[in-house]
Amino acid sequence: MKAFGPGKVKLERALSKLGIASRVVAREWILAGKVQVNGAVQRNPDFAVNPERTIIAVDGQRVQKAQTRTFLLYKPKGTVTTHSDEKGRKTVFTLLQELDIHLIAVGRLDWATSGLLLLTNDTRLADWLTDPSNGIQRTYLVTVRGEATEVKLELLRGGIKNQGESLRAQDIFLRKASGRESHLTVNLTEGKNREIRRMFASIGHEVTRLKRVSYGKLELGELRPGEYRELSKEELLQAFPGIPVVAQRARSI
Repeated sequence: MKAFGPGKVKLERALSKLGIASRVVAREWILAGKVQVNGAVQRNPDFAVNPERTIIAVDGQRVQKAQTRTFLLYKPKGTVTTHSDEKGRKTVFTLLQELDIHLIAVGRLDWATSGLLLLTNDTRLADWLTDPSNGIQRTYLVTVRGEATEVKLELLRGGIKNQGESLRAQDIFLRKASGRESHLTVNLTEGKNREIRRMFASIGHEVTRLKRVSYGKLELGELRPGEYRELSKEELLQAFPGIPVVAQRARSI
């Protein structure tokens, strides 16, 4: 992979970092000759630019970093967290179409999982929130088939190996159990692919219901499935001490 100088990234990524469009859409614009760099049309998506210093325009209109905005969504079950889906499934972004902002999901929840999902146009913020080294706790309500015993749960607290990855719950609380099903609260500080489902499958339990109820100090509150609300800077700072604060800039396109 070619290394760029300090502060420089590919042109398609620069447009994405500026919150203007996804990298896929940005690439289409560039190849179509819609993007100008320092006054000249640039058709190479891999062209190196500094998003903070280079003058970039789309159809003749200069673009600058959009105002940073972050939303808390109650993701309904039966939606995916990607912008498009090869299986034609509904995406969470259809629930926010009226905003007309290019947002990205902070981490992912799978199709069958519901609950709290953060969406933002600030890539730096998204990277910070999903960085395992920051140890941000996520809390889930989990229902599994069969009776989960403390002996089995202790295995998950200690950590297991699955598909070459180490999976471990920060803590697990058994709320209710019977021979038919068990109800638990699970805390994680990482967001690996289908982590909770894989952990319980490893000890012989199928997850039948999975809902994220908190992320850091943020909670769903009174939101219903499919509803969302915008988060203020002050709320984000209270929910995530140490969060990087990026100066907001006016949107120009």
